[in-house]
Amino acid sequence: MAHIDYYFATISPFTYLAGEGLEAIAEKHGASVTYKPLDIMALFARTGGVPPKDRHPNRIAYRGQELARAAKKAGMDMNMQPAHFPTNMAPSSYAIIAAQNAGGGDMGKLVHSVLTGCWAEEKNVADEDVIRDCLAGAGFDAALADSGLLAGAETYARNLEDAVEAGVFGAPFYVLDDGTLFWGHDKLEDLDLHLSGKL
Repeated sequence: MAHIDYYFATISPFTYLAGEGLEAIAEKHGASVTYKPLDIMALFARTGGVPPKDRHPNRIAYRGQELARAAKKAGMDMNMQPAHFPTNMAPSSYAIIAAQNAGGGDMGKLVHSVLTGCWAEEKNVADEDVIRDCLAGAGFDAALADSGLLAGAETYARNLEDAVEAGVFGAPFYVLDDGTLFWGHDKLEDLDLHLSGKL
């Protein structure tokens, strides 16, 4: 059975656009998934990337067009200038880590609800009440927002190190146990084909 390490950031617009496509592919192929939220800004700094606000105006303008096209193509609501972006990724990431450790809920739904909060619902995903609602909505104990902070912080930092070691430089990023890498929401089809033995 294939395994996928899923590296993402809870405020990444392209991770939002991936929706729950990974979960559908994993279910189709019987693959397991480890969710690895990380600090995307720290990842950029470690791997030669540039935070969106510091990019050349041409790149910023194109990114906006690309996001709008991708959202329309996917039929997803998207605010191109969300009220709470950027925001602190750590609290939502810690909660996702705690939920994965606890089990019992829907991880894909949890991750997507956090991202939807940022990009479609004008919510501050660093806010404890927002995080609690996301946890509860995905079938987890809302109190996970308050527990395991130390373990969450340690895992969050380790996820960054694991990402750099694995060759990750952006989000969303899918790393298979055979060493194959896929970067971007638009590479989910390729991931599916790879798992089908066609690519």
